[in-house]
Amino acid sequence: MASTLDLTPRASARGVGSNADIITPYVGYTAAGSAFTRATDPDYFGWLEHVRAAAGCTRPIRLAGQLLTVEPGSGRLLDSRHTDAMPDAAIYKACGNRRATVCPTCATVYQRDAYQLLRAGLVGGKGVPDTVSRHPAVFATFTAPSFGPVHNRAVKRHTCANRKQCDCRPDPCHARRTDDPTAGLCAHGRPAVCWARHEPTDAVLGQPLCLDCYDHDHQVVWNLFAGELWRRTKQAAERHLAHLAHRRGIPPVELVTPSGKVRRAAPVRLSHGKAAEFQARGAVHFHALVRLDGIHPDDPTAVVPPPAGFTAADLDDAIRHAAAQIDYTTPCHPDRPAGWPIVWGKQLDIRPISLTGRGEVTDSMVAGYLAKYATKSTEVTGHRSVRLDADSIGDYADPDGDHTARLIDACWRIGRPTGTPVPLSQRPRDHRPRPGFVERWECPDCGTHTRYAVCPVCVADRQASLDAEPTKPATGNPYARLRRWAHMLGFGGHFLTKARRYSVTFQLLRDTRVTYRRNEDQDQGAGEDIKAVDHLDDTTLIVGTLTFAGVGWHTTGDALLANTAAAMARARHAAGREELAHELGTAPAGTVPAAA
Repeated sequence: MASTLDLTPRASARGVGSNADIITPYVGYTAAGSAFTRATDPDYFGWLEHVRAAAGCTRPIRLAGQLLTVEPGSGRLLDSRHTDAMPDAAIYKACGNRRATVCPTCATVYQRDAYQLLRAGLVGGKGVPDTVSRHPAVFATFTAPSFGPVHNRAVKRHTCANRKQCDCRPDPCHARRTDDPTAGLCAHGRPAVCWARHEPTDAVLGQPLCLDCYDHDHQVVWNLFAGELWRRTKQAAERHLAHLAHRRGIPPVELVTPSGKVRRAAPVRLSHGKAAEFQARGAVHFHALVRLDGIHPDDPTAVVPPPAGFTAADLDDAIRHAAAQIDYTTPCHPDRPAGWPIVWGKQLDIRPISLTGRGEVTDSMVAGYLAKYATKSTEVTGHRSVRLDADSIGDYADPDGDHTARLIDACWRIGRPTGTPVPLSQRPRDHRPRPGFVERWECPDCGTHTRYAVCPVCVADRQASLDAEPTKPATGNPYARLRRWAHMLGFGGHFLTKARRYSVTFQLLRDTRVTYRRNEDQDQGAGEDIKAVDHLDDTTLIVGTLTFAGVGWHTTGDALLANTAAAMARARHAAGREELAHELGTAPAGTVPAAA
């Protein structure tokens, strides 16, 4: 039977006619179309539950393989599941990236973990003794020295209530008197003054007044060696406190080493939690929570209060003395044979931390402040890129470009190989014996009797030692890391570090979260501890053989649905926390306070 529909649409009103279109179909390759296709899937809610662990992640990791349920005692296989039978034939895992510009959801989790970790080192909890709240503690900010004049916004006296929304009238950027010899032009013919009063959002903040006068080489080298400068500063502060204890008549602590020997140590030591932050000019500076601890003679790993008489003022003096005293020069480089001096800048801010919730600097404020900067990177400088190589360096480095391009060019240029490799013909060669057997002989090193020209036992030991060496031997060029960290403007350290005894670890917080999520559906008695196991049943063991299958969602529609569901869940969770906090009259739990 022939169709009664017209071959071509008639020029009539929408919804009228034999072949009128009722609903415009979704296009499958668009985000809305792929989301519609997924939402109409009969197993849609099963898919949502399957991806719930990584729902808010922008770039989840897909794993493929099988999961085996084994009885630990006998090794008997109880159950076997393969990812081919799961939605999308993969297991989704959150990427865990700490950078808010890469994955906001994973960065929020990292920020909250960092807040709990840093605050526990000040008030206790999470396995840290509550006695740390009685330890002297300060919040110190170490800055980089000047590498040349840059545009800044300086307010000598604030009258605003919130520094984040500061509307105070700033001073002129770089004002000079008319009779000042530096008030004219620089050596390159550019103005050496700036009378503008910059706003907080001004794009020129952090940019040099003269790009040719600015010492870009020194800045990237300072970023590279800033971690070593912090290590030496902390050691100098501990030495100053040890001398202070000696002057006050406090005897050193005698510790017994694992070998049984007695070692005398200073009665105090420093524990810190430190966050790095990039300034607009591209130089890194450090915010540190520094706590003063004592040493227990029987348990050196214990966290105990310092001897009586030590206060936050003593800690302040020790840090200031160390920051002013420590300076060193980097190894020689062909571009600068004398090396570059590495010192702290003149701006050093140290404030005592109040644990009562009242005061200029509180424990929640500084913990939230450091946790916020732990999720940031070089975004403030306007540069964001992944690790650079020889193929991509030309897109970002330019010796005659803007400020950031010159910094990246300085990293790549200074980090070049500086040594000349020895020609292969001039390298020493090991003695190669002739093939075949020789007269029976005894190895003088191990005593092995053999007829081989070389001892097989010694050769095997030597080969084993060679196999244990790293595949990439350490280079003798201390500046080689500048190329590896050119995308970070030379800074190769982690943005959040801590002393071993300052607080708990991220791993402990993550393991606790995993244990809670795996047991949250089980009935727990009041006050009963959550079982810290890696499976739901004590009599079984889950063994996974998973391999990397890819990164990201299959379609943009999947990402849209998963992120929307995760956002709705976070909104419900936040609303519940706010309602509970309103009933209890406290701040919402799990929130990170913003520093003023």
